[in-house]
Amino acid sequence: MNPSKILIVDDETSILKLLKTVLNKEGFLFIDTAETGEQAMLACRTTKYDLILLDVMLPKQSGFEIFPWIRQTTDAPVLFLTARIGDFDKLTGFAIGGDDYITKPFNPLEVVARVRAQLRRYHKANELPAVKPIYTFRTFQVDEYAGELRVNDVLVDCPAQVFQLLLFFCQNPNRVFSKKQLYEHVWGEQSFSDDNTVMVHIHRIRERIEPSPSEPVYLITARGLGYKLVQESED
Repeated sequence: MNPSKILIVDDETSILKLLKTVLNKEGFLFIDTAETGEQAMLACRTTKYDLILLDVMLPKQSGFEIFPWIRQTTDAPVLFLTARIGDFDKLTGFAIGGDDYITKPFNPLEVVARVRAQLRRYHKANELPAVKPIYTFRTFQVDEYAGELRVNDVLVDCPAQVFQLLLFFCQNPNRVFSKKQLYEHVWGEQSFSDDNTVMVHIHRIRERIEPSPSEPVYLITARGLGYKLVQESED
């Protein structure tokens, strides 16, 4: 039995039943459901969830509209569900801070795999490590234990998935990683690789740490190879 608490938000009863049944069979027994944004927000007020599956096209308030409120309430991973297949909606989901994006119709086992991957990262991030590593660069600092990014000594907001990718680069400075390698290391699922996912998160990191995001000096592109985080030696 998996003790993680999951909230599924979707206005289609058939989707709620399908996901709840599949997740139950996979050992996830603590599952709540909601059909509207209002119900979802009420559930988040009363229960601390480990993961939320959130439909984009909800009645009255969309998933995108209620997401900022949910993010203020919990740092749990949020996976958007939608029948829309356009890149714009997908990129919107990542841009506002979503952790993953699943397009309908979906393979239920793929959803389970994504849920497991997100929960592994979430619970690992909340474990207290024996040491408190802090990665320091010339103008920014990443505190793995506190989950904080500081740029020029100012605390900068950093969504969970963006922070995890930046942390991975900090743990492996001056080393080139392809998009596929980054996806596998940070998102954890080899079969669901998505270039757009990586590129959006690279852009969001640069917006935070680079003096000029369009001319990066820290997180640079190695043409034809991938990306690397440059850590200069001390003078």
